[in-house]
Amino acid sequence: MKPMQCLMLLIFLLMASAATGEEIFDGSKTLLCASIEAIDCASGEACASGRPEAIGAPQFLRIDFANKEIIGPKQTTRVLHTLETEDQTLLQGTELNMGWVFALDRATGKFTATLTDQSGAFVIFGACTPL
Repeated sequence: MKPMQCLMLLIFLLMASAATGEEIFDGSKTLLCASIEAIDCASGEACASGRPEAIGAPQFLRIDFANKEIIGPKQTTRVLHTLETEDQTLLQGTELNMGWVFALDRATGKFTATLTDQSGAFVIFGACTPL
């Protein structure tokens, strides 16, 4: 094989493996997600950053795409809307009189989740892996 052909084959294989990695977070598999950092913001006050459990967020949760549910250790919530783009999957719903959005990066599995009501917002950062 010529060096140029070897290089092209290597590039093709690397691109194929990268595409395979992205398919992990395409909504076809149930995910286990870990909350890593949380921010609590109230209107007119400085935001506070800390560990997710400090604001009552679960350390781990599962996303069951097939049943349209996010499952925590104490609570299960329905996913009311889903929007898939090339880069991310957005899940939306309501829970405990708050609206929430869960934005999942389709390439890395990292997420940002927001929960809001009339007086403030919580932002949670984390990462997911397939079960």
